[in-house]
This record gives sequence, C-alpha cells and structure tokens, in this order.
Amino acid sequence: MTETLTLSPEVLAKYEIVIGLEVHCQLQTHTKIFASDANQFGSEPNTNISVITLAHPGTLPKLNKKAVEYAVRMGLACGCSITRNTIFDRKNYFYPDLPKGYQLSQDKFPICVGGQIPVTFKDKSGKTVEKAVQIHHIHLEEDAGKSVHDGALTDTLLDYNRAGTPLIEMVTDPCLGSAEEAGAFLTAVRQLVRFIDICDGNMEEGSLRCDLNVSVRLKGAQTLGTKVEVKNMNSIRNVMKAVETEFRRQVEMVENGETILQETRMFDPETGETSGMRVKETMNDYRYFPEPDLAPVFISDEWMAKIRDEMPPLPRQLFEKFTTKYGLSAGHATTLTDTKDVALYFEQLGAATGNYQVAANWVLGPVKTYLNENAEATADRFPLSPAQLAEVIKLVESNQVSHTTASQKLLPLLLENPTQNPLEAAQQNNWLQNSNAVALEGIVDEVLSAMADKVQEFKKGKKGLMGLFVGEVMKKSKGSADPKVVNQLLGKKLG
Repeated sequence: MTETLTLSPEVLAKYEIVIGLEVHCQLQTHTKIFASDANQFGSEPNTNISVITLAHPGTLPKLNKKAVEYAVRMGLACGCSITRNTIFDRKNYFYPDLPKGYQLSQDKFPICVGGQIPVTFKDKSGKTVEKAVQIHHIHLEEDAGKSVHDGALTDTLLDYNRAGTPLIEMVTDPCLGSAEEAGAFLTAVRQLVRFIDICDGNMEEGSLRCDLNVSVRLKGAQTLGTKVEVKNMNSIRNVMKAVETEFRRQVEMVENGETILQETRMFDPETGETSGMRVKETMNDYRYFPEPDLAPVFISDEWMAKIRDEMPPLPRQLFEKFTTKYGLSAGHATTLTDTKDVALYFEQLGAATGNYQVAANWVLGPVKTYLNENAEATADRFPLSPAQLAEVIKLVESNQVSHTTASQKLLPLLLENPTQNPLEAAQQNNWLQNSNAVALEGIVDEVLSAMADKVQEFKKGKKGLMGLFVGEVMKKSKGSADPKVVNQLLGKKLG
C-alpha cells in the first residue's frame, strides 16, 4: 500500500479504530470433542481419525464431557454467566477439511455469556492504561481439519487430524481501540488459558488463534463503520501489525471517498499488508439449526460446584496476594505471575523459607536464569524442589555461605546432583564462611600491615580503597571469610 498525503498525522488523528476479537482456543483434552480419536498435535497426517471424524454414514457424535468443563472453567475465570441448559447447532458452511460438510457449533445459546478480562498496557504516548475488555460470549465448537498446498498449483492435500478438535471461541464486544490494547488482551488470554490448564496457548502451532474485526470512524461518532475481518495471524505481533495496517488502509479509503466492503481479508506477515479473500457471509448464509444427533447439555449444581472447586488460582488473584500479603513490588509480582509454574514454585519456596521477599529474589534471579538458559525447562520441573532450594537459602541467610558462592558455585553443583545435601556439599568444597572475628582479625592485621601505604591514602580520604582491603582479606582466607565480619573489622581498625 502506497502512503499518500491523506495519511498525514493530522488526518489520522481525526479517526479512531474500533476492534473486536474472535479468539479460538484449542482445548487440551485427550480426545476430540465428538469422537474418541486422539487430540494430539504433530502426529502423522490422517492418523488421529475414525469413522466418526470421517462422517461415515450411520455414525453419531458423542460429546466430550471434559470439553464442557474446560469451557465452563474459562467462563468462570472471565466472570461470565454460565448457560446451564444449552445445545449444539449445525453451522452449514462448506469446509473442505470437515468431512461432514458442516460444523457443530453453538448459535443461540453459547455456554458462557458476558464477562471481562482486565488488561494493562502502555498506549502510544507511553502512559500505562488499565482496562477491562468486555466479553460478548464464549461458545464451544469443533475445529476443522487442515488443507495443505504442498507446492502444487492445483492439488490440495487434506489432513483430518485436527478435524473435531475441541475449541472455545471467545468473542469480545467491539470495545478495543488500539493495537496495543489488542496485544495486551491476547497476552492476557494466553496467560489465562495456561493458568487454568485448558490450552497450551501456542500460537505457532495454532492452538491459540485470532480473527480480527476492524472498523474506523470519525472520533466522537456513535455509529460503527463497516466491519472488516482479518484472518491468518499466528502471533500477537502480527495481530498488532494488522490493526495498524487496516487502520491506515480504511482511513485512506474513507478520505478518498471509497466504499469499504464488509469482507474477509488475509494478513501477509512478510509484507505486513492485508488482501481480500471473500465478501463476508451473513448469519443467514450459515443456516444454523439445532443438532438433532446430540442431546441438550444440562449443567447441574453438583457439576458446577465440582468445576468451581477444581479451579486453580488466577493470575490477577495471585498478583493481589503477592503484592498485599507478601509485600512484593508490582514489577516483581507481575513477573512471578507470568506463568503458573513459576508462581506456584515461588509460593512454595516462600513458605519453606519463611521469607517471601528473599524467595522472590532467588526465583527472579538464579531460578529464572536457569529456566531462560534451558528452553524446555519449567519451574515445576526445576531440578531442586522448593524445599531443597530453601536449604541453600538458609545457608546464605545464616551467613554460613555467601550469596555469591551459593548462587555461582553451590547451586550449579546441586542442579547437577539434586540428591546431595547442600550443607555437606558446602563443607566438602570448603565453601562455608568463616565468621570467627578473632580468627579473621589476624588476617585483617596482616593485610593492613602489608599495605601500609594504602592505609595512609585511605585515612587521607581515599575511601574507595576499602574494596581493595576486603578483596585481599578474602584472598588470604581463600574465600571463606564472612564479608560482613571483614567489613566490620576493617571499619573498626581504619577508623
């Protein structure tokens, strides 16, 4: 798209963008939503299929109970109203990769209605904004298979492994107003589905996908502009790029007196531009009607209570707990609640040490460093349990081992040999600190006598030499001297 004079900052400032998102989350159940085929990514093509997936005559679907539970779990996490009596509908639309020729979805009675997800983001001016993104509804449906164009100009290969994978589709209100806000919302959704264990949130593999609905209007206008849907975005960054691209494209069209079509467009990650695919279908085109082969779904009080009881802690709840109860800074709490495994590891470590601030420093320091350096590692698979790491921390807090020695020497040793006792390892390697002031005083005296000229310089005001004296004492003690005691002795002797 060639930029024209109509896209000056002054012209762009006259308009605002209105965004609605449709987020598809593949539910990580063991089997598909209406069949017992394995729900597994990465299998050989057309191996996770059966006569039900292939829609052989006479076959009937059977609803996966766990998929319903996962959908309800997401609804509870978002504060939605749960539809206790619901049904599935046939969505008649030509899917070449759904053998039935229609999709089982929900139309009039989605399983979750309303709700919101709070987000925090920085706007274009750098100001931090907090906002609750409103959810219109969440419905259950089945995913389609995958069409593969393997370099051929005319041939299409079909892989039905993904056909029938359980999905929830989260539809927001048209309430987002910037690329930054859209990115923050998707980040929050990904974090949330991972916390409540219903989806791995992997956009590269397609388990979390997003369709973008965009329109523009003059600032202050109440009527929405013509909506354009953008598909084919496999990352949060691409969604944000597509928002910016569509805003400029649509503003330019309005300024030039052109008509914006209600259409479906494709986003090209290479060029950062969108291109038309087809004119958008209307709801009538889908010819929804209740699925006759599936019984209505009724969520009893007992079932609902069970799902509530099994809900894990949510990121926002943990953030509040970490800041108010444990006294952590907002920055530390945000980092610790980025993933559930890190958050839970921190809590267990804090309980084991009795000091949550110290526990946070270790998780944000050595533990996160290890996780960052080992791509496949997660906190719940960290070689040392919270109780084992707590023993290392206690050695530091009791001044038996210096923090530097513990983090740079003792911890790496224990990560290679998790069954070894931390105290015994420190003893065997002579890493225990010498806090005996009487014994250390002799070493301090030796150092000061050997560096009499430096002592005079120090007394004349060159206070930076204190580090030199401490370093020399540490050398003579072969690193065993307690730095705190050494500093106290030097301070006393140097006045």
